[in-house]
Amino acid sequence: MNLQPSELQHLILICGLVFAGQAPIITPICIVVERLTLAITMDGKLRKRMMFCCCLSNTSREGMGNESCDAAMAGLKKLISEKGDLKAMAVARIEQVTTELKAVDNQLFNPVERMKTGFIQFKKEKYEKNPALFGQLAKGQSPKFMVFACSDSRVCPSHVLNFQPGEAFMVRNIANMVPPYDQTRYSGIGAAIEYAVLHLKVENIVVIGHSCCGGIRGLMSIPDDGSTSTDFIEDWVKICLPAKATVKSECGSLPLPEQCSRCEKEAVNVSLGNLLTYPFVRDGLMKKTLALKGGYYDFVNGSIELWGLDFGLAPSHSV
Repeated sequence: MNLQPSELQHLILICGLVFAGQAPIITPICIVVERLTLAITMDGKLRKRMMFCCCLSNTSREGMGNESCDAAMAGLKKLISEKGDLKAMAVARIEQVTTELKAVDNQLFNPVERMKTGFIQFKKEKYEKNPALFGQLAKGQSPKFMVFACSDSRVCPSHVLNFQPGEAFMVRNIANMVPPYDQTRYSGIGAAIEYAVLHLKVENIVVIGHSCCGGIRGLMSIPDDGSTSTDFIEDWVKICLPAKATVKSECGSLPLPEQCSRCEKEAVNVSLGNLLTYPFVRDGLMKKTLALKGGYYDFVNGSIELWGLDFGLAPSHSV
């Protein structure tokens, strides 16, 4: 069934009047009329006209008199009387649209449901299959690793290195940085290192950088005059200004993306050096009860590079 342009205008006008509060038709019917009109004409431009009619302002509503409303209603009655199969088609479309709307509603992201299903999966696949492990963890933890990793959602160490519960004590922050020892600043990082080394007795501290790091790009983009435009971010990433200085000195002629890539690794070395400023870390290194390691995860190419630090960089090993 095809509708003439004048007939379509009546439908569109009625929808506009409904949303403007000047026609006694419920809103859901307007949605159906819109879908029905589109289904009949397959005219993409019509959708834009419909949306315009559905967004009438208060000023537009005040300017519409009863005469235009009566004319539209008369036109609609004439349309219904001349198109005998319109009612049956509308009923069918109502059912179709209702189904479509329910499907769309089901596809909307629900954060609570996502977390619930995630926990159910974890409980089924890990918790219930490893009762001995979780029974032991209930008594305490003794991880072998302390890991500094970026907060970036793409580089979760538990996934990248397949760490199991109880294996690694994690600290995640912007650009996986470790500030130097300072009891007046960054106490959260200092407390984590102290707890891991002195109480958990971790044997390895690992700092893992990664490709396409936004924090490092932010560091490399800080103006030379040191001015900042953020409340916290730039002040934080300045921890690794020595890495930026090294890269600018050695690779200043390279494009910014290449400089950032090199700084992502150099910043790891700066953080490893900063770890040496913590007395309990140095003590662990001297006693050979603690080792420092650097890493770089390239999620673009699916590779990881690891290197060690024992008062000097050891040869790297690529996987």
